[in-house]
Amino acid sequence: MKLIENPKKEQWVDILRRPTKTVDDIESIVNTVFSDVKANGDKAVGQYTFKFDKVELDTLTVSEDEIIEASNNVSNELKDAIRLAKLNIEKFHTAQKTDRVYLETMNGVECWQEKRPIQKVGLYIPSGTAPLFSTVLMLAVPAKIAGCKEIVLCSPPNSEGKIANEILYTAQLCGVTKLIKVGGIQAIAGLTFGTESIPQVYKIFGPGNQYVTVAKQLATKYGVAIDMPAGPSELLVMADESANPTYIASDLLSQAEHGSDSQVILVTTSKSFAERVSTEVNEQLEVLPRKDIARDAIANSKSIIVNDFKIALELIDEYGPEHFIVSTNYNDFFAENIGNAGSVFIGDYTPESAGDYASGTNHTLPTNGFSKAYSGVNLDSFQKSMTFQKISKKGIVTIGPAIELMAEAEGLHAHKNAVTLRLKDLKNK
Repeated sequence: MKLIENPKKEQWVDILRRPTKTVDDIESIVNTVFSDVKANGDKAVGQYTFKFDKVELDTLTVSEDEIIEASNNVSNELKDAIRLAKLNIEKFHTAQKTDRVYLETMNGVECWQEKRPIQKVGLYIPSGTAPLFSTVLMLAVPAKIAGCKEIVLCSPPNSEGKIANEILYTAQLCGVTKLIKVGGIQAIAGLTFGTESIPQVYKIFGPGNQYVTVAKQLATKYGVAIDMPAGPSELLVMADESANPTYIASDLLSQAEHGSDSQVILVTTSKSFAERVSTEVNEQLEVLPRKDIARDAIANSKSIIVNDFKIALELIDEYGPEHFIVSTNYNDFFAENIGNAGSVFIGDYTPESAGDYASGTNHTLPTNGFSKAYSGVNLDSFQKSMTFQKISKKGIVTIGPAIELMAEAEGLHAHKNAVTLRLKDLKNK
């Protein structure tokens, strides 16, 4: 990890830049795939699956027999772990339910708000070098709690044309209604337009590589909502001399192994601590099965030394990390004042891995600085807030004159007339 001491504020933008390609580098291929899938449906999806995933599929849809076979191939120990995680995720997301908001704003004018589920949702589950069955839990569980009617899951097939056993087992456990063995840009395009095999959805969820991220952003141009722009994973750790360098190194590597384009950053007030963490990173890295991937990510990562916590907080807020671990002798300062982070992990015994799997919080989080404006996935992500109003005769008489005056002032006389006609009728009765 590159060591940077007390950088000037004007250097922060360059120091904190993510190692990602620009949209311009990717958008051309995404547009091409979208246009092809829109025009040619399953045929185009199959061609791009063969091109990108090197597998030819007879059918895009996962069969019931495949789900049963996959479930039989998952160990009972792992099934127990998945069920435990599911239970915690259900508890935390069920607790996010809110009651109807009702108010009589004035006599005879009733207003209320209710939550309604998004009827059709698409879940994108990355596979590739790591089949992220945990993401199925993070997306399907709140979708089910919210009451979504159609839950369509897309995930890239392996070289045998199959989705990972763990993904299929978790999907059926969580109530996914349709499983599609398609990944990448073509999966997002299929969910956007609908094909013979892939249902069109109203909102697409899930993380992915930079191509998937741009594809999701393009989907919004066609009227399909997305959870957030979620690209390569990232972690920022704030630690001081009171932290355990072995733990911190393990946390940094846990994110680095996601992908070569992942980024991890250590911010600390101690140069000697940063050096100890760096030594630990190098030692732990050598025994990791995914060390080549993690090594690439570490090459893009940095240790930043700052003078005090106040400067550290300002720098962290400027970065807006997806995951933020704080392990200092004053954790409350950061927990109470952090403004931009997808999810916060506090203290020596709260590894980011806990949130990735089983603590109950959601791991689908905004990356690339989008935590400055976006929330991570939660129950509300799968719902819409609808407002209602009901006005009585007495209510329209009370509020009507104000509406007439405002409509006339804006030059919208039909608006005014819609009230005036009612008021005249009531006056003549």
